[in-house]
Amino acid sequence: MVAVEIPSLVLKSSTAQRRMPVIGMGSAPDFACKRDTREAIIEAIKQGYRHFDTAAAYGSEQALGEAIKEAIEVGLVSREELFVTSKLWCTDNHPHLVASALRKSLRTLQLEYLDLYLIHWPICAKPGKFSFPIDAEELMPLNLKGIWGAMEECQRLGLAKAIGVSNFSIKKLESLLSFATIPPAVNQVEMNLAWQQKNLRDFCKANDIIITAFSPLRKGASRGPNEAMDNDVVKDIADAHGKSSAQVCLRWLYEQGVTFVPKSYNKERMNQNLQIFDWSLTEEDYEKISQIKQQRLISGPTKPQLKDLYDEEN
Repeated sequence: MVAVEIPSLVLKSSTAQRRMPVIGMGSAPDFACKRDTREAIIEAIKQGYRHFDTAAAYGSEQALGEAIKEAIEVGLVSREELFVTSKLWCTDNHPHLVASALRKSLRTLQLEYLDLYLIHWPICAKPGKFSFPIDAEELMPLNLKGIWGAMEECQRLGLAKAIGVSNFSIKKLESLLSFATIPPAVNQVEMNLAWQQKNLRDFCKANDIIITAFSPLRKGASRGPNEAMDNDVVKDIADAHGKSSAQVCLRWLYEQGVTFVPKSYNKERMNQNLQIFDWSLTEEDYEKISQIKQQRLISGPTKPQLKDLYDEEN
């Protein structure tokens, strides 16, 4: 199997204009056994994947680190060719804990630096034990200015080549941009054909923030039918192009200029997800896609849910 050449985008506020491959491999949250995860990541590297997305909260940093170490040792890839993202959990969302949380992720991953470090949620919880969902009683006021200053320091120290956020609304991004010295390079959010986020896409594009789409195939916390993959409109478009529904979902994201991190440990599907760069959607396809019912899937990490987490944006 020939490794696929994957296009990349420049992260404007990164050190030395770091490039981020448009498709990455997600690993959230990881309930597979560590060996399965490690083997899937090594297979992904063989197929051409270079971008890997993890988080302190996923439980997959160790397996990812072991896979990367092995892939480098056997000469499959060099560290410089890889793009590794991890994320700061809510219990470490305190200015004085940011650097130590990042260093802990680096130790678990067995890496000297991250290519991208994200604030996982715009939420602060009491320091201490990880729990999911977070009990609302554990929440504290978020000192975003202080946390972002600590994130900027991590980039200056070379612990991360770029810094960004995840699950931030336009309103929260505007607040962050009002005081950031280093603007966020990335905002990782839920985005798929059934949650297209046009307003957020437009805002991020205007402010040189790259979007990474999680749940790009609307898998994960799915309840009921998958409104992206099982949608008749998507199936019709897929049939017309001789492609799969997943390929249509990912091609649409690619054409929006965003990056995306599907999670699949299946060898064939991993490869199919890469076969999206040599064909295009038509105007007629876009007309059909605009009719898809829109609904957010991921309501947040707290129990009960926070009313103003997304500031009622769509």
